Amino acid sequence: MTHSPLSSADTAAPLPTPLSDALELPDMPDTLRFDSFGLAPEILRALNDQGYVHPTPIQAQAIPIVLQGRDVMGAAQTGTGKTAGFSLPIIQLLLAHANASASPARHPVRALILTPTRELADQVADNVKAYSRHTPLRATVVFGGVDMAPQTTALRNGVEIVIATPGRLLDHVQQKTINLSQTQILIMDEADRMLDMGFLPDLQRIINLLPKQRQNLMFSATFSPEIKKLAASFLNNPVTIEVARSNATAENVTQVLYKVSEDEKRDAVSFIIRERGLRQVIVFSNTKMGASRLAVHLVKQGVKASAIHGDKSQQERMAALEAFKQGEVEVLVATDVAARGLDISEMPCVINFDLPYNAEDYVHRIGRTGRAGAKGDAISLHTDKDERLLVDIEKLIKQKIERLQLAGFVASSVHHERPSFSQDRARKLPEHTPRGFAKPREKIDPWFLKPYEPSSANLSAQSANQSTVNANSANNKPQKRAALLGGFIKS
Repeated sequence: MTHSPLSSADTAAPLPTPLSDALELPDMPDTLRFDSFGLAPEILRALNDQGYVHPTPIQAQAIPIVLQGRDVMGAAQTGTGKTAGFSLPIIQLLLAHANASASPARHPVRALILTPTRELADQVADNVKAYSRHTPLRATVVFGGVDMAPQTTALRNGVEIVIATPGRLLDHVQQKTINLSQTQILIMDEADRMLDMGFLPDLQRIINLLPKQRQNLMFSATFSPEIKKLAASFLNNPVTIEVARSNATAENVTQVLYKVSEDEKRDAVSFIIRERGLRQVIVFSNTKMGASRLAVHLVKQGVKASAIHGDKSQQERMAALEAFKQGEVEVLVATDVAARGLDISEMPCVINFDLPYNAEDYVHRIGRTGRAGAKGDAISLHTDKDERLLVDIEKLIKQKIERLQLAGFVASSVHHERPSFSQDRARKLPEHTPRGFAKPREKIDPWFLKPYEPSSANLSAQSANQSTVNANSANNKPQKRAALLGGFIKS
């Protein structure tokens, strides 16, 4: 294992070593098999259970290097199998310590996998458990947003592999429910995303808790200058494995752009889903409120849709993801919380309702389709105000996205103009009457519109009564009374 603490003294660490030319693998996935790596029968059995025979390029290159105990800096576009690229060899390395003892002390944490999001942590954990199912090794996942008690129980029972988000891991460290003193392998998955989310201080704290002698692996779809700087600070002479051009998008994903107005975007999404007959699609929104509103709009249009974002509880998000995977929900409207870690087979299309503010997020969004060599479509809507974002995206991916017209699309939403003040007053509608709707007129009998005209008999009676009142008033005039300064004289 290698010595690689994260400290300022390590900033002069050697640059990553390129992969040896002896490992040329242009066509290896078609000829190389997983049983060529010397993996244990238990691991091969688990792979066979899932129908995996040939490794992907990132797996073919990473597995032999990780088995040698070398530090690795692996770059590959999403959907190429990075998770198996690091999980299979670490399971193989940890088998030397596997045992069937019931004692928690015999199952210390030997491998730590850090991920930026809860969804990615859960996805990685599912894969690790599937690959190690026929071995005595134990694995568990810890992330925030859910009760800590079940996680604490699993950790205290002893696990060799822990998949975690940084914040919740530090919560367990503070509660003294996890001990990292025997950790031999550290894996950072989607490290660039962790930096974007501000996890650098947490990563530094975690690395300081680990033994200095360990193996370090860093995997990500993109490697920015900041990531390379981080890698140089804690990786020890790593081997760089890059199976695709940095920030490249998958060639089997067709990318198109449709220009619409801001008011037409929701209707445009509904139109695309109906016209293409899409039954499983992720629609990305930049805001939580925008995601919720779009999901409600789609439901009103008869589309089975659900939204996931940061304001949803972890249980709600996991339930929505499971319903989407099972086909109970056809459209998943998501913020970038779901842009990574979702491994949904044969998803035909993703739609960018909003272009992402961060150009690299575009690569990760469209990486949700076209996975494992399948064909996929990436559709983006843009408005006049998105030109700067579009320029940044095309500069990053080094290609021009095809612009098309959304043929046959007519926005169904009717936007009424606000009436002028004079028009509004002329209507004289009560306050509760909805604007834009005139109150219906009722038929009125003209007799009710005539002024009151008393009959002649009533006029004679009224005149006689008035004379009597006047006479009584004249006879009942009060007499004048004198008063002294002290008041009236008592009579």
